[in-house]
Amino acid sequence: MADSYSSASPEANAVADGFFDDRALKYLGVGLSSFFALGVVLLVLYILTTQVDYGLIPTILPQFIGAYGLVIGIVVTSSVLSVTSGIFVGLARVSKTRITNGISAAYVQFFRGTPLLFQIFVVYFGIPTLWPGTFPVQNWGLPTAIISLTLNHAAYVGEAVRGGIGAVPDGQMEAARSLGMGYVQAMREVVIPQAWRNALAAVGNDQIILVKDTSLLTVIAIPELIQQFRDVNSATFDPWTPLVLVAIAYLSITIPMGRLVEYLEDRADWGGETNE
Repeated sequence: MADSYSSASPEANAVADGFFDDRALKYLGVGLSSFFALGVVLLVLYILTTQVDYGLIPTILPQFIGAYGLVIGIVVTSSVLSVTSGIFVGLARVSKTRITNGISAAYVQFFRGTPLLFQIFVVYFGIPTLWPGTFPVQNWGLPTAIISLTLNHAAYVGEAVRGGIGAVPDGQMEAARSLGMGYVQAMREVVIPQAWRNALAAVGNDQIILVKDTSLLTVIAIPELIQQFRDVNSATFDPWTPLVLVAIAYLSITIPMGRLVEYLEDRADWGGETNE
């Protein structure tokens, strides 16, 4: 076997190395990404110049603005609740108390293991049937949206926090305890700040996914952005004009959120160049 490798000609090795060297791979990547980006730009320009009815936009814009405000309200409320709840779920996941750890693990397994759409149906259709007598909440759609998104994303935030705590060296807790801190104080002042820095990227990514998950609320007739697209498309048979408005609306939320997460990551990178 060794002889078969050594018998390869230097010219063949040079060709192989020349094709797969760093410079060739760099240019190949630049070429492919540029070709893809050019294709996307041309497609977008074609859609904007030939498929969008700009005369329709003033007519449908008010309903999209209303849906946009509704989505912002749902996202802000669900984000605050899911991150707050997720921190407690993550702390429960690392608890040394077996029942606390077991219940939190079961919670995470259920909400990560079943589709969000299923969870929305359970809350929207299932919960009212369990209420004795007449269900007291008339407009149950909006509470369903917030409850479903919060419960689902708290599970993901909890796992991110658990992973962040697990990435903190054990010596940090030992050092804090050696200084006379109790377990709770050591977690609050030493471990959790470092764990949050470790978990920040995953938590931020999950909150961006939460924004996109609001599109599923169309199945329970929440008048969000996708519902507006369906209404406009049904009335005008024009798909691209409302689709462009939907894309702009979502990107106007997710791009600033992504930049905010990057900013918070830079701020949390205590040893990085940004903070020097």
